[in-house]
Amino acid sequence: MEKYINAPLKEEEIINLNAGDYVYITGTIYTARDAAHKRMFEAVLRGEELPFSVKDNIIYYLGPTPEKDGQVIGSAGPTTSSRMDKYTPLLLDKGLKGMIGKGKRNSEVIDSIIKNKGVYFAAVGGAGALLSKKIKNSKVIAYADLGTEAIRELYVENFPAIVVIDSFGKNLYEIAVNEYLKTQDNENQESADKF
Repeated sequence: MEKYINAPLKEEEIINLNAGDYVYITGTIYTARDAAHKRMFEAVLRGEELPFSVKDNIIYYLGPTPEKDGQVIGSAGPTTSSRMDKYTPLLLDKGLKGMIGKGKRNSEVIDSIIKNKGVYFAAVGGAGALLSKKIKNSKVIAYADLGTEAIRELYVENFPAIVVIDSFGKNLYEIAVNEYLKTQDNENQESADKF
């Protein structure tokens, strides 16, 4: 099902999202990859303020390529999400509601998504040039010394993503595997019935 949502996220929007939904996100989101996550994690542990409020916000796991003349941002494809797993539960506890990346998440992240009523989206890997066209504004707001891994504030319009893990813990990757296995079992049974 296709849904149009706004960022920052509202809980009533989040609980109406289901694993497998296609969403188009409009609003302000933030970027952060491994190095920025490590700094934010350490800042929280020291009792310091984060460089931006994560409350109700979405972090896109992104380190864009440098922009060319006339571009807002370079290629903007997602980074593998599992690289952020050790930092994510703490950020969800601080109010983070959404993450955009690619690939699976560990059980601690999934449990934290359920506990904090969050959502995990996937963006299409390999489509960074196309995704960058949905980013209308980009500015570095923290950790500029990290270069492409600096934290950016982005304004996106109809940014396409898929709900992979919804706020109830339903996981599209598991659903897809189970459906595939059922299909294989049915095909095997049909083959056996012919003999």
